[in-house]
Amino acid sequence: MSINPFLDYIYLEKKCSEHTLKAYRSDIEEYKLFIEKQEGESDLIGVSYGEIRTWIVDLIQKKNSTRTVNRKISVLRSYYKYLMKIGSLEVSPLKEHKALKMASKVQLPFSVEEVNSVLNSEFFPDTYKGELQKTILALFYYTGVRRSELISLTLSNVDLSKDLIKVLGKRNKERLIPLLPEMKKLLFQLLSFQKKLSIDRKNNLFFITEKGKELSESFVYKTVNDYFGNVSTKTKKSPHVLRHSFATHLLDQGADLNAIKDLLGHSSIAATQHYTHSSMAKIKEIYKSAHPREKSK
Repeated sequence: MSINPFLDYIYLEKKCSEHTLKAYRSDIEEYKLFIEKQEGESDLIGVSYGEIRTWIVDLIQKKNSTRTVNRKISVLRSYYKYLMKIGSLEVSPLKEHKALKMASKVQLPFSVEEVNSVLNSEFFPDTYKGELQKTILALFYYTGVRRSELISLTLSNVDLSKDLIKVLGKRNKERLIPLLPEMKKLLFQLLSFQKKLSIDRKNNLFFITEKGKELSESFVYKTVNDYFGNVSTKTKKSPHVLRHSFATHLLDQGADLNAIKDLLGHSSIAATQHYTHSSMAKIKEIYKSAHPREKSK
């Protein structure tokens, strides 16, 4: 049975992104290939939970992380729910499956000093690439956007006259994010640089290469990793860590959690509360200094 109708369904009905669609296709095709090798057939409808368990064991033996295995199984669960929805299956083979337990892991954000060391530095060459990379890093930290949102930001969704950008997030949900003067200045300078070089733009994207093409995910990731590698010894140096830093530093300064939730584009406050873990020291400090019983001592 072809998986294309399912992929069309999650793209058109569930409004998933191109990136998510690509990941779903990859995970299901990987699973399908495993079943074909093990059972000699490509029909996924008749697969038992025992066969899926064999796949899970194989994934673990190949050193996939618990998070990765759980993600792949979540994709598979969605696929079987779709088959039930269209009447091709009565009961999902994953009905009784429970996600693998994950070790609690708090991701450390960059410090304010580390971020300032990069954004105020002389690391950036006086070239289009240097201007592009500095603007990319600044937008992550000033707005908390996701990597996919930055790459897909269009010219029409950057309104410098109103100090706003419109971001297309997960499930095609739009949100407006205000621009601080420094961020607005950097965006304007990058636009001016593009016009000065008369870049032959191949699309309507705001962030483009010197050849006018869309930025690759690896280029954006490498930009963060390379520049923060100059100032930080943290193991993880990625766009998501910069997004994490944006939220954490706002919390540290007393920003409202619901406001941060809206800026990040989270659908629930539970997702935003994840960032309170790394702010706990600051929260304790504020609590201790503000509580009337502590102040009276």
